[in-house]
Amino acid sequence: MAKAIRMPLLSDTMTEGKIIQWNKKVGDKVKSDDTIAEVETDKATMDVVGYEEGTLLYIGVKTGEAAKVNDIIAIVGKEGEDYKSLLESDGDNSDKKKKEPVKKESEQKPKEEQKEKAVEIKAVAELPKDAKVIRMPLLSDTMTEGKIVQWNKKVGDKVKSDDSIAEVETDKATMDVVGYEEGTLLYIGVEAGQAAKVNEIIAIVGKEGTDVSAYVNAEKNKSAETPANKPQAEKQSEEISGSTIDKNEGKVENIESSSEGGRVKASPLAKKLAADKGIDISKIQGSGDGGRIVKKDVDAYKPAPAQAKEEGKKEADLKPVQPFEQTGKESYEDIPNTQMRKTIARRLGESMFNAPHFYLTMEINMDNAMSSRVAINEISPVKISFNDMVIKACAMALRQHPAVNSSWMGDFIRQNKHIHIGSAVAMPDGLIVPVIRFADQKSLSQIASDAKGLYDKARNKKLQPEEFSGNTFTISNLGMMDIEDFTAIINPPDSAILAVGRIKEIVVKKADGFGVTNVMKVTLSCDHRSVDGAVGAAFLQTFKKFMENPVTMLV
Repeated sequence: MAKAIRMPLLSDTMTEGKIIQWNKKVGDKVKSDDTIAEVETDKATMDVVGYEEGTLLYIGVKTGEAAKVNDIIAIVGKEGEDYKSLLESDGDNSDKKKKEPVKKESEQKPKEEQKEKAVEIKAVAELPKDAKVIRMPLLSDTMTEGKIVQWNKKVGDKVKSDDSIAEVETDKATMDVVGYEEGTLLYIGVEAGQAAKVNEIIAIVGKEGTDVSAYVNAEKNKSAETPANKPQAEKQSEEISGSTIDKNEGKVENIESSSEGGRVKASPLAKKLAADKGIDISKIQGSGDGGRIVKKDVDAYKPAPAQAKEEGKKEADLKPVQPFEQTGKESYEDIPNTQMRKTIARRLGESMFNAPHFYLTMEINMDNAMSSRVAINEISPVKISFNDMVIKACAMALRQHPAVNSSWMGDFIRQNKHIHIGSAVAMPDGLIVPVIRFADQKSLSQIASDAKGLYDKARNKKLQPEEFSGNTFTISNLGMMDIEDFTAIINPPDSAILAVGRIKEIVVKKADGFGVTNVMKVTLSCDHRSVDGAVGAAFLQTFKKFMENPVTMLV
């Protein structure tokens, strides 16, 4: 069956995207992980992955033209399949209905056969004209699915085009989902705590009273043909964040999360968080609709001193005493992988086995860097760290060795003219790489200020897509954890990553006697497809000169 590929939401402020180029043409075979187009948003140029397999039947937006978020930009299906009913059922896309796609001769079919196929597709599912589908947006360039942390609206609520309807955990951050549709929330398709693939239907908005049950049931039957890895509900009806979908009738009924009469209005997630923290939820001021308490209210809550003492006591009383493990008893705990952990496993696995790595290790004398840092911090408006100095030295060295600032693109090597340094940050859920953009053009204090802000956002899961994408080179620093030296896996699409160890004091021969000096080991991992050994070594030599004589970075 033909599938529509829509303009994804590639940034939190995006309303439309401009097609920079199509990487596929009508008639080409498309795999689920193929990049079908490059799209320019209001913040960056990013790849669009269709997540569908088959033949590209239709392209609805020409190169250089823009499409609104959720507009159909392409259709993929079986070769020769009729897809016009998908365009006809797309509501307000009247301009696109007038556009006729370029067809191959192999697409020309007898009119009767086309009519039969169109009737067949319409019989499967037809969305009412007064309803609009909201799909899981692509919130990062590596995202394949998103987990619903909480719904900010419930079935029956009025929704504005700029309302945040849900909070979604991606592989890199927790972000708001804006539906860009107005009306009444008619249906919620993924309950809080569960995940949905990119472009999967998560909600439907439309005119109050519009019946979407037939469409919902048809979509469920379609999903049943290719079941997702979701746990089966034990109940006949499935509760979905403030609504119940009756499995037999397909009707959507509203369930109030709380009532006014003596009960606190709060989301289930907020109630759970408050209970876990030992906080009296009735003391929290809600910021949601009608004063409803949501997750961010619990996170931001700070009790008065006397109240904090009492609540601290309650929290201590609530904590169960952990029983000692029985000696000789085998046990284990299965910890579900987060979206971030899944993506790390996939991308770094691909990098390690697709990119032929080789490693270059060098020892840097840090005596001058240590004394220079003390002097710089006496006048700098922000505290400069050794990692900030490493970022600046790498950026300056990349300017002299552009071959290291490159990406392997298969048929060609992309040598980047700009220098964006990714600096890996360890988090409980995994590793994220905030990006210091145009690092070679910034002073040490600017780099320090940018880095601190990005690291804080990363730890609070508030990074935006443009803040963790677009890196051309990456640094991984474990020196603060007493690691002397290590090797790092290249962070795609980079061609190299620098692993930085701790500063170590060693005894060396000086003149006729002995003395101490401070050294730091660094290891450069290179993709041998785009960076040769001599090129990587030359880069490290330049990096060493900057680090051992920091004043040269100030010129």
